[in-house]
Amino acid sequence: MKHCSDSNCSKQHKAEVFSPAGLVAYAEGSVVSRTILENRGGTVTLFAFASGEGLSEHAAPFDALVNVLDGEVKITIGGQPHHLKSGESIIMPANIPHALASVTAFKMMLVMLKA
Repeated sequence: MKHCSDSNCSKQHKAEVFSPAGLVAYAEGSVVSRTILENRGGTVTLFAFASGEGLSEHAAPFDALVNVLDGEVKITIGGQPHHLKSGESIIMPANIPHALASVTAFKMMLVMLKA
């Protein structure tokens, strides 16, 4: 069985075992992202948010699934706050404003479906 490490995993490698949280690293004062899968149906992107970082309110034209891989985040959807920690997920509906604010440094996987 093939395994994927930090240095050799990209969106082109398939049928390899990997740990999503290990593919994106924290950087002080930054949000780091890495797309691991992309096609006409959507994208899968990993994010690492440093403590104190977030995303301001915005809307997307597609449904998106957030899976928290590490740490804690407050995700506000349509004005309602949701506190998520490692291992928890939430679906952000299309066209509904949402924002993210770190409670601690956190990592997440975002699955955006374009269909």
